[in-house]
Amino acid sequence: MSAQPDHLPAAPPPPPPRAAAQLLTRIRAERPERAGRWLPAFERDWAKALEDSRQTYDLSPLHDVVRTWQARLDSAPAVDDFIATGMDDDDGIDLSQLTGNGR
Repeated sequence: MSAQPDHLPAAPPPPPPRAAAQLLTRIRAERPERAGRWLPAFERDWAKALEDSRQTYDLSPLHDVVRTWQARLDSAPAVDDFIATGMDDDDGIDLSQLTGNGR
């Protein structure tokens, strides 16, 4: 009997070759205050992933950066909507109640 899985999960498909350039275009099209923070962060993440890929001959770090930033950009409108509602999180639990420090 073996503890090894009988199959490996399929790897997600690689992003298209122009995905990073399209992300840069999307980031630059964001509100100025957001673009001013996100553009340097994306460039930093991309530079690190590029260096990792050069050292390992593996494109996975670049694909991971693209997927992460696509998710950030795709979820930004939902975050904006949440903040616009006054960040109502009344359905949450106060941390002090969980730790017993609030009494």
